[in-house]
Amino acid sequence: MFEFENFLFFIFAFLWIVLGSFQVAKYFQKIKLPLITGFLISGVLVGPFFLKLVSVEALPNLNVLNEFALAYIALAAGVELYLKEIRSSIKSILWNTFGQLVVTFLVAVFSIIFIAPYIPFLATLSHSNIIAIAILTATIFVARSPSSAIAIINEMRAKGRFTKTAISVTVIKDVLVILLFAICLSIANTLVKGIEFSSMFILELFVELVSTFIIGVLLSYLLKVVLSLKLYSWFKISIILLLGYIIYPSAHYIHQLSELYLPFEILIEPLLVCILASFIIVNYSNSRIEFQELIEKIGPAIYAIFFTLAGAMMSLDILAKTWQIALLFFVIRLVGMMAGAWVGSTFAGDPKLYRKVGWMPYVTQAGVGLALAMVVATSFPEWGNQLATIIIAVIVLNQLVGPPLFKWVLKRVGESHVQAKDHYDHSHRAIIFGYENQSVALSHELIKQKWKITIATRKQSTEVEEVEGADIHFIEDLQRTTMERLHLGDYDTIVLLRSDRANYRICNWVYENIGKKVVIVRIHERKNLKRFYDLGALVIDPSTAFVNLLQHFVRSPLATSLLMGMEPDKDTLDVTVEDKSLFGVALRNLRLPSDILILSVKRKGQIIISHGYTRLRKNDVVTIVGSIESLQKVSLQFESFDIEA
Repeated sequence: MFEFENFLFFIFAFLWIVLGSFQVAKYFQKIKLPLITGFLISGVLVGPFFLKLVSVEALPNLNVLNEFALAYIALAAGVELYLKEIRSSIKSILWNTFGQLVVTFLVAVFSIIFIAPYIPFLATLSHSNIIAIAILTATIFVARSPSSAIAIINEMRAKGRFTKTAISVTVIKDVLVILLFAICLSIANTLVKGIEFSSMFILELFVELVSTFIIGVLLSYLLKVVLSLKLYSWFKISIILLLGYIIYPSAHYIHQLSELYLPFEILIEPLLVCILASFIIVNYSNSRIEFQELIEKIGPAIYAIFFTLAGAMMSLDILAKTWQIALLFFVIRLVGMMAGAWVGSTFAGDPKLYRKVGWMPYVTQAGVGLALAMVVATSFPEWGNQLATIIIAVIVLNQLVGPPLFKWVLKRVGESHVQAKDHYDHSHRAIIFGYENQSVALSHELIKQKWKITIATRKQSTEVEEVEGADIHFIEDLQRTTMERLHLGDYDTIVLLRSDRANYRICNWVYENIGKKVVIVRIHERKNLKRFYDLGALVIDPSTAFVNLLQHFVRSPLATSLLMGMEPDKDTLDVTVEDKSLFGVALRNLRLPSDILILSVKRKGQIIISHGYTRLRKNDVVTIVGSIESLQKVSLQFESFDIEA
């Protein structure tokens, strides 16, 4: 009973420390460093070598938190592997994955074996131990950080071929690296224990992989059941984390049973089980959106716990003696990634620029790399802690160097769009014909939403007051030369607030000389309604518009308020499908923020009745509603910024 109380004491004391770590980490964001770096440094400060708030004796009691966090990290990695998003550019993705996985792994293995005699930490070990260390370290070198990559891409508003390849390779590689780690861990155990390679070893490896796959499928079914229940989100999150954690004691129990009743040991890799289950949920269930939302909700708390604990577990005394080795390993990893990028980009036929800079998106490491390092530390007590400390130091270096490199390369390949501060800045322009109270009021409202407004009027400059933020063009007539001088083709929307005769003349000129444009006409006489409809204009009849608006407010006040922009932090937006990867994708398969709702799809000037199975086509106009922040993300997702390098 005393041990259990002691265990609870350490758990709650550490969680209290994590709250402080979260606050400290925010200061690191102010100096452009990731939160993860702040958590690691906070963990180091509270650990056994500085403030001693977390003692060496306390660390074994905190292993439960570590395994909860490891399960979450694997589930979160699986969420990012959504197959329908990576079906385009598959050749480049596969070859770059090959380069970053195989080439980086081989370069690291042979480099570590070659330098082993010159490193005190390795020189005293047997050849089989050195090979075990080489393959495990090389596997961790391959690991990347999907969460860090996505954060940088969102921050830079990056879009294009290079960006898509980078994020796809990152996610696929993190799935494969866990599979590779499971294989290498089995090989390392065989090498360290001095067991010769035989058919029994191959059978053992096969049984381990099949068992891992079966348990992963079973876990996915359990997760589906949890997601189908009508429970509060935090209850579901708790159950999901508990199911992920249970894989760890289950794997240990299976290992013990295999030792007793089988001629070989079965080592189940919990990380691979969790990532497989998450992959199945995301790609082969109807719970994808809810599961992703739950995983994102708990993420910050889990990362704070995991990285703070990782920092506290760092053996600084060992690091002080081996920092040169950590720096050398860091260089070896960079060389391996450079070679991998050159090989992958060459075979994929990517532009020459990609061959030179294609390694930069993969420098940053985080959760998966640290998770694997801590597995090594617990699996090989003789040298695992020393190796894990060196690897964690390498990961910290990667965290410091990686994000700036990724940001720089996105600018270098021309796929950074950071100058577009929101979804209106990049193109939305409107011209309003007619200067009056309504045109001025409309201009003010659109300017608030970051539109670029031009007012065209036949009034004299002395009759017109300046409209802040709008350009006023004074025209004498509506002749062809005047229309051409206004460059109406450069505007997204044309608003006509003049007489029906003048409005029809402008509308007809646009129809014949420009083609499809959003033309909004305010008519004065209802008999002219059909004439404007025939030209494809959107017509507002003042005599009925107010009554129609009141009717909508009466029938559906919330929806009307939302569509009219009267709800705070909510808006509507029309986005055009330009990204080739979205052509043919069903609406139900889009990865949209959970607060985004698709209202309609307009195709070739006609609004179609859309549903989840409606497939997008080039130049479809999709009307969406949601928060301002989410609308920005979706706008970027639909647009095409492909640039030939």
